Amino acid sequence: MLNQLTPEHEALRATAKRFIAEQVNPYVDQWEADEIFPAHQVFKGMGQLGLLGLDKPVENGGSALDYSYSAVLAEVLADINCGGIPMATGVQTDMATPALAKRGSAELRAEFLTPAIAGDMVACLGVSEVGSGSDVASIKTKARKDGGDYVINGGKMWTTNGTQADFCCVLANTSEGASHKNKTLIIVPMKTPGVSVARKLKKVGMDSSDTAQLHFDDVRVPQRYRIGEEGMGFIYQMEQFQLERLWGALNCGAMAQRAIDATITYTREREAFGRSILDNQWVHYKLAELQTEVEALRSLSWRGVEMVVKGEDATKLATMAKLKAGRTIREVTDGCLQFWGGMGYVMDSPISRMWRDGRLTSIGGGADEVMLQILCKFMGTFPMGR
Repeated sequence: MLNQLTPEHEALRATAKRFIAEQVNPYVDQWEADEIFPAHQVFKGMGQLGLLGLDKPVENGGSALDYSYSAVLAEVLADINCGGIPMATGVQTDMATPALAKRGSAELRAEFLTPAIAGDMVACLGVSEVGSGSDVASIKTKARKDGGDYVINGGKMWTTNGTQADFCCVLANTSEGASHKNKTLIIVPMKTPGVSVARKLKKVGMDSSDTAQLHFDDVRVPQRYRIGEEGMGFIYQMEQFQLERLWGALNCGAMAQRAIDATITYTREREAFGRSILDNQWVHYKLAELQTEVEALRSLSWRGVEMVVKGEDATKLATMAKLKAGRTIREVTDGCLQFWGGMGYVMDSPISRMWRDGRLTSIGGGADEVMLQILCKFMGTFPMGR
């Protein structure tokens, strides 16, 4: 797939790079210190350039391009000098809105997807809960029908963009049936009475991305805010996870490449015992090994992209890529940080920020262990009766 990228893909890459260099990176250090970035401001700028709806319907302001364009953007976002803003953008484009774009009614898309693509609304995704992270089937949030409305009670955890979002794509139980058939995706405007931000979470990394715990207390929304069919929410969310995991793999591959490139530059300039650090065979051999791992990750990720473009089920490849991404970014950033010496352990070092931010990949969007469980099911090795 990589060798099939066109001048249009490269034009997109150049546009995104220019926006990042001019409108994002000069302010990242301050946003990291503030532990939040101005999502409405940044997304509005991206929306004006058409970056938030590359594969979304034209009637909602999107470009209706194939998924390879979204994949290019996922990689380019790694040019941002932190992991939090790329992740927040990925939530807007590839995690909280794909089901809305694919399954939402024309009315629902006009009300929420169109402004999200324009950058006028910030989206968040409400799936994980306290005690129900990667185990999506065990969520407790409920939505009962009352007249023409849903009344929602429960809460969500680890909600990226949660403190400044305009709407949340909420997964809730709408019946007492089987856990894979009783869930529905519902759009919930964040200003609806009963929606509250319980707290903003302080994290090890991803500092500029606000992460919230949400509470829903008798939150009433019209049933027309339902995405697609009632009871199909689990399936729709699994489809969104496929794109989320591919996005994460693509972005991590590019971040890992940045880590290697930055480390080559730093170790070439830093001297110890009369020669540059890079002149030591162990260092340049280790960097070559890490580069090989990054290339393997990118190849796997782009194979998944190709399947999505062809309309094929990329769940297996996306799962493999997500697993590989989490482990590769940990190995690369930790290995590179070692070669920075003491400078690698200070907070304002670029490699330490990548080390902190990249660690989330093995947890968010399904932990490594969940990815292994999914792959074992594909392989037919998962224990019977489980």
